[in-house]
Amino acid sequence: MHTRTTRSLYATPTSESLYARACQVLPGGVNSPVRAFRAVGGNPIFMARGEGAYLIDVDGNRYVDYIMSWGPLILGHAHPDVTAALHDAILRGTSYGAPCPQEIELAELIMQHMPKIEMLRFVNSGTEATMSVLRLARAYTGRSKIVKFEGNYHGHADTLLVQAGSGVATLGLPDSPGVPAATVADTLTARYNDLESVERLFDAVGKEIAAVIVEPVAGNMGLVPPLPGFLAGLRRLTAEAGALLIFDEVMTGFRVHPGGAQTLFDITPDLTALGKVIGGGLPVGAYGGRREIMELVAPVGPMYQAGTLSGNPLAMTAGLATIRGVTAPGVWKSLERRGERLMGGLAQAAAAAGIPITQCRIGTMFGLFFTHGPVTDWSSAKQSDTRRFARYFRAMLANGVYMAPSQFEAGFISTSHDDAVIDETVRAAEIVFAGLRE
Repeated sequence: MHTRTTRSLYATPTSESLYARACQVLPGGVNSPVRAFRAVGGNPIFMARGEGAYLIDVDGNRYVDYIMSWGPLILGHAHPDVTAALHDAILRGTSYGAPCPQEIELAELIMQHMPKIEMLRFVNSGTEATMSVLRLARAYTGRSKIVKFEGNYHGHADTLLVQAGSGVATLGLPDSPGVPAATVADTLTARYNDLESVERLFDAVGKEIAAVIVEPVAGNMGLVPPLPGFLAGLRRLTAEAGALLIFDEVMTGFRVHPGGAQTLFDITPDLTALGKVIGGGLPVGAYGGRREIMELVAPVGPMYQAGTLSGNPLAMTAGLATIRGVTAPGVWKSLERRGERLMGGLAQAAAAAGIPITQCRIGTMFGLFFTHGPVTDWSSAKQSDTRRFARYFRAMLANGVYMAPSQFEAGFISTSHDDAVIDETVRAAEIVFAGLRE
């Protein structure tokens, strides 16, 4: 069993020096806002390497990692199957600007586990996937309006930065400056898990709605599952109105179930956006769905979308190794058991200290809110005690556990989080929750 040493959040002089340098050349010293620790205090820690379930910072401190690169690393850091496959692939070149066999193999593998997807197009990020899938929905329907949900984050494309969760929520930012009002005029918002709010939109302008886009399990306002009947209701409403239903499974794909949320809840969306796990830690995205819709994409159809590095052999290779690993016999059952062990341990630690929390886990994703009542939407998520969360985050970090630095982000486990790692985490949580009581 690994030993754990208590360390100070601020005993990271090399990180502090690097952060000072970074602030001179990078906005806020980071390349993605939530990494900046603005919501939890202190400065970001710079990492030197990852090993299995652990991150090691530039000062040599080691942390159990529950961010897992924000989801992609479902096998853990530097998994030998992934690194070996990448080593062989990189010797053959990093990008061809031409088709490669791995594109076909990965598409076939994804569709094997997500049979509701009939055709696929690879891109380079989740944002690119959602941006492209909305363009396709508008092209197919000939309509302009889209419906999204408060607290659902679908990347930083202009049309989607309305009532977004994730980093926008963490930093308390309004709809982003730089996005013209006209750009979001056709973006309508509804309440997650509130089917009536969607029905009202369809009653008002249903003939103008091209698509409803939803995180089937919300992972960008913390982890919030769909209430019974919500996703089925969206399927019914869109079908009746001639609109498309889009599942944003960038985060949930291969994370809540080996076949994604659409398999877990047995809902057939018209289109799906994917990312994260399907690239095994390398930049990737994809969108796919019904063949008749996908055949509108150039060069078969008139809807144009292209990408220099789309389907590059490295991302495809990492995705193949990762998906094969997580869908191997017995792996998912083991992940579910470990997830239960983690959540049970955190719940017991909080209860022993008399700290009210609300927890949720679906597959390999989990969320922990410092609030009394159930969390079902963005409004209830915002009732969480973010100051107590910040104390929790800093104390867990000081005890060697690296959680997401935001109340409004999901956590992730991997196959590398074995029982010993989870027990290490629970022991840290017992110390931390006891301290939060003071």
